[in-house]
Amino acid sequence: MRILQVSAELFPLLKTGGLADIAGALPLALMAEGEDARVLLPGFPAIVAGVRDLAPVDGFNAPWGERFGLRLGHIDIDGAPGIPAYVIDAPALYGRPGNPYEDTSRQPYGDNHRRFALLGWAAAQLAQGLDPQWRPEVVHAHDWHAALAPAYLHFARQAGGPHVGSVFTVHNLAYQGIFAPWNFTELGLPGAAFQMNGLEYHDQVSFMKGGLYFADRLTTVSPTYALEIQTPEQGCGLDGLLRQRSGVLSGILNAVDDKVWNPATDAALVQGYHTPEGRHMAGKARCKSVLQHQLGLAERPDAPLFILVSRLTEQKGLHLVLGGLDALLAQGGQLALLGSGETWLEEAFRQRAAATPQSVGVTIGYNETLAHQMFGAGDVTLVPSLFEPCGLTQMYGLKYGSLPLVRRVGGLADTVVDSSLEDMASGEATGFVFDSFEVADYERAVRRAFALYERAPDWRRVRGNAMRRPADWATAAAQYIDVYRQALEQPRA
Repeated sequence: MRILQVSAELFPLLKTGGLADIAGALPLALMAEGEDARVLLPGFPAIVAGVRDLAPVDGFNAPWGERFGLRLGHIDIDGAPGIPAYVIDAPALYGRPGNPYEDTSRQPYGDNHRRFALLGWAAAQLAQGLDPQWRPEVVHAHDWHAALAPAYLHFARQAGGPHVGSVFTVHNLAYQGIFAPWNFTELGLPGAAFQMNGLEYHDQVSFMKGGLYFADRLTTVSPTYALEIQTPEQGCGLDGLLRQRSGVLSGILNAVDDKVWNPATDAALVQGYHTPEGRHMAGKARCKSVLQHQLGLAERPDAPLFILVSRLTEQKGLHLVLGGLDALLAQGGQLALLGSGETWLEEAFRQRAAATPQSVGVTIGYNETLAHQMFGAGDVTLVPSLFEPCGLTQMYGLKYGSLPLVRRVGGLADTVVDSSLEDMASGEATGFVFDSFEVADYERAVRRAFALYERAPDWRRVRGNAMRRPADWATAAAQYIDVYRQALEQPRA
């Protein structure tokens, strides 16, 4: 099949979160299965700089009248074939430094409705033959930024255009692309689209709702999250629509790109390691010592190192980490944090690092190399989220033998097996899981991590289970291919 992946970001060119990792890995996995996959991306500066041999394809008019160009090139990823990539040539919309979604005051750009409507619109133009050399059979749109693509395809089909299957993936339902109602007139959709059975959401325009309503097939990034978003607690106001469309909704667990995340071959690590049973694991101890020195922590091999690589938001449960930090340090642990986000959380962690610099290391911002080094060094990876669609952080922790400590929600519940007595006996334990979104329950999980760490043979056994857990893209790609076939065979009514 000819499959077009539509995303606002893609690793290694541009990354603000896990979406980029998936958008970079899935096309390669599809190509490995023999599918003809391409990607469509907005022309952000980092993307334009990273796509080689860009050549014009054709121009097209936006719904609000401006004319833009489309170029085609290739994205090179080490050890993999180049990914064919379409890039929207729109410097006035995309040629802005820094965060692709927000201005320097951390406010969403006032024209984001145009910037991301154009992404979906360009996908629909390709589906209708904009590139005479290649027309997709299926368009796979990722998250709210690309969510109008299924709506444009739906109305083009109604107007007699070709049948092109559409798939929409929810990576995080909490971010919906909500805009003022008067922005609808610039989107190029018929008036019938702005109603309850369409983009209308409490008298506003919801890009996310458009994708959920008009796509032929829906997916999200873990089986548990697919169930959770059909409930009022996690449905973010869209649970009714999701229950209505549950028959076309699938949960496909994200995977990990072994070419990028592999402790045996990771160039970011001072020394690689493998064989999780304990042989050839000296590299992990070396990584820990080097990171402790780099962050100004006490170089103590006996101190369990807890790592946190995250956006700093309350959704990620970081107030639990702050509330339980005194107890963690009192038990002899250390914390290394990498991330950025809400100002009060950044400042709170900075203050804790200043007060106990040999036990708490905080790096505000994001650094891909440092992230790899932290997983390579860490003993425990903290992901105590309020909700978590899939989560890649805990998967990286598993791969690198940094046992995840997670709350039992979404993809965290699907990927981490608690180190309870029962699961220890069965040989399936891979980390630590707690249920209540409360400091007390989180602290109990931390105490269990310390208790296991003191039993070295048991710790090595659980670490071995974690590092052996399969997380391959071939399995995920096969599931996506099945969804694409369904979208082609059974279009939305």
